[in-house]
Amino acid sequence: MAPVCLIDPNIAPGLPQTQPIASRVVEAPRRPTSAETNLHSEGAEFLVLANLLIRGVHATKAYTNYPGWDVLATNPETGQTCRIQVKARLRTDYNRGFPIKNFDAEFVVHVALNRGYLRPRRGGSDTGERPPEFFILPMPVIVKVCESAPMWGASSKVFLRNVPDVDQYRDAWHLIIDHLGVAK
Repeated sequence: MAPVCLIDPNIAPGLPQTQPIASRVVEAPRRPTSAETNLHSEGAEFLVLANLLIRGVHATKAYTNYPGWDVLATNPETGQTCRIQVKARLRTDYNRGFPIKNFDAEFVVHVALNRGYLRPRRGGSDTGERPPEFFILPMPVIVKVCESAPMWGASSKVFLRNVPDVDQYRDAWHLIIDHLGVAK
């Protein structure tokens, strides 16, 4: 049954009491459940791990919650290590920001998963799905642009728009490789 619009007969005499207003019902967008959000976060961590491994960087993922880091990269020849915090965002049309509480890692890798728009675009078939984007941000850069966000409780928030020349950090895996001193 199509949705109906009740019409006041005093305003529009002669019209039937109900009129169809749409031929199909569009469901309201659904937010992911906490289990789905956890899967997205884990997936982003595996994407970061894979990107490091295919570049010849020895790395491992933390399978329990270590405060401050999700992936640990090492140079076995020098013993140099690098803690990496992974921050993921699911939607393509998010505000280009992410919360952060802990600053104990050397890098934050922000993963824009780009799995689609929260709300469908009118008149188009573009769902918003895109390949993931990676921003490899050194912690000193994060600290400089971090904003207090009282609505996030004890967290602060980082917006990519506040990072000077943010495109220099897009796919900048060389920053981690150089930090570790891994031979290319």
